[in-house]
Amino acid sequence: MGTSWHEYLKTEGAPPEWPYPVKFGEETIVETDVLVLGGGIAGCWAAISAARTGVKVALLEKGDVRRSGAGGPGCDHWCNVPANPLSRVDPDEWAIEEMNSLGRYSNGLGYQIQCREDYDTLLEMEQMGGKIRDTDDEYIGVEGRDDKTKLMVSPRYGKKAGYSPHSDWRDPNFNPPEERNNVVLRIWGSTFKPVLKKECQRLGVKIFDRVMATSLLNENGKQGSRIVGATGLNVRTGEFVIVKAKAVIISAGGAGQLWHIDMEHGGYSTMYSRNESSDATAMAWRAGAAITNVERSAPYRIASGLKHKWYTGGNDASYENVALVDADNKKLPAPTQGWEDAGAMFSNQADIITNIRAGIKSGEYKLPFYGDFAGMKPEESNATWNLMLAEESTTRVMVKTMTDDGFDIHRDQILNYTFIEFQPSQQYRDAARGGGIMTDWNLKSTVDGLYAAGTSLFSPGDHSFAASTGRYAGRKAAAYAKSVEAGELPREQVDKEKERVLAPTKRDNGIEWKELHNGICRVMQYFVSEYKNETMFNMALEELKRIEENAVPQLYALDPHKLMRSIEDLSILEHAKIVINAMKERRFTNPQLGIERLDYPENDEEDSKYYLALHLEDDEIKFERVPIRYWGNMKEQYEAHNPDYTGVYKLEN
Repeated sequence: MGTSWHEYLKTEGAPPEWPYPVKFGEETIVETDVLVLGGGIAGCWAAISAARTGVKVALLEKGDVRRSGAGGPGCDHWCNVPANPLSRVDPDEWAIEEMNSLGRYSNGLGYQIQCREDYDTLLEMEQMGGKIRDTDDEYIGVEGRDDKTKLMVSPRYGKKAGYSPHSDWRDPNFNPPEERNNVVLRIWGSTFKPVLKKECQRLGVKIFDRVMATSLLNENGKQGSRIVGATGLNVRTGEFVIVKAKAVIISAGGAGQLWHIDMEHGGYSTMYSRNESSDATAMAWRAGAAITNVERSAPYRIASGLKHKWYTGGNDASYENVALVDADNKKLPAPTQGWEDAGAMFSNQADIITNIRAGIKSGEYKLPFYGDFAGMKPEESNATWNLMLAEESTTRVMVKTMTDDGFDIHRDQILNYTFIEFQPSQQYRDAARGGGIMTDWNLKSTVDGLYAAGTSLFSPGDHSFAASTGRYAGRKAAAYAKSVEAGELPREQVDKEKERVLAPTKRDNGIEWKELHNGICRVMQYFVSEYKNETMFNMALEELKRIEENAVPQLYALDPHKLMRSIEDLSILEHAKIVINAMKERRFTNPQLGIERLDYPENDEEDSKYYLALHLEDDEIKFERVPIRYWGNMKEQYEAHNPDYTGVYKLEN
């Protein structure tokens, strides 16, 4: 065991020297056919899928591919797998159900791909060594386990409710097992990333761990022309990496740090990776690709409460909950999401919280509240604790810590912080699920040679969405790469980007990345929050302009890690401006977009029928309105664009 950072500080009284050789300004040039930016679940699958077609593939990841991205720590559920053998729904029909349940501004392209190919993706994952079923017979007797296949389905999601809360969740006959759709599988997600990296290596993918992508390179350096490569920064050595490629796939995540609350409570306010920092959006934007849905930013309710509640019954990222009880073991009137309470979601959280508050004041309920593990059937508590929690990225540490301290799931209860603290979830805002890169049926952007997958797409889904769209984009980008000649690297554009990236290393004092980040996020939180109008938008843009003109030239970084964070801040700044300009252009109030404008209180039904697409043309913002459902008939278009695809799903089904 080595000395920890904190131990070193105590002993030496100062932080350690940067442990890697610093090579600011030195260049590494790479040539490949397909370049993947981002090594999360989507990026790994994109690289694997492309490599299997025989093309040369390189992958840049600013962390370590083995554990990077939102899926790196693990996950316990795999959504939208209607082709699995336990499913009771047709994949094409379920894709429409999923798209509709997620609202007008969802991504039908991605969900169609997911529903058609997701089970194939899982089976391939299993062949690589990932665990997708209860092969060790740990959970015999648990509701949802199929003894024949050893697959485990989630008890939630019935035909009556679909994916959305339903008014009849209190009905004792709500969502019975025989009517459930069985489209969500329980998996051992912590096994996935290691085997994906191993498969990439087996296929000869050139993996560049600890290399952050910083920009896309356009042919002749002209914004909007086809992509011929990208640049990157080695976040340990500071080397500048230049990659020449015929096709580029962006799978570098979304925007997880755009708001003040995200910055201050990064691990608690979003289900996405801390490293999702607007890099993908900013790179695509500067290259001239169309971005859409960025004005969609709404309260995000997955993780509520300033204190990490670990596991709290209602509204938790584990997706399976135990009953909630008070100090006298009285059950609270809060529906659980899984197992024996019929899979109900929180359909009336506000009313529930109000009623519980009233009950506390009246003495009906006695604090503190607990998650009642001890009251569950042994096999159910075991499944919840050891699979649903231990495989979830937000709870893995808690499970190990409490287990090591002697917590017994069959005897003990866990304090529930959600209903003790009553933190308003409205302050938790998320931009990632809204905005992203607009694509066609090949997952190609509006710029030739540029493809997108995972949360870099607009209105993305979850881990399974990332895997299936990454796998899909990989084979489409590979086909494109085989059809074109490599373009020449635009040296002037490369040099300009190198100067931009390394600028903070030319200074030894001024403003560090945390200060810049704080300033950007406060602007978003204070001026572009729940209520909006033209005056507030203009003040926000003016503040961001002031930051760009006065603070950015003072940004300094003494080592490659701080330089990485600095470049992230520049991407966040770019993304913030895009969001505000898109919000300004939407002159109406629309709850689905998270827009409540004081100066335009009415909904514009006609304008609501369009995605707002933005792109840069000669560094000027251009707006375009693209019809909702621009992808056409999902089943027909998918089949037209994938005539040779073969998988588990059969058309005759």
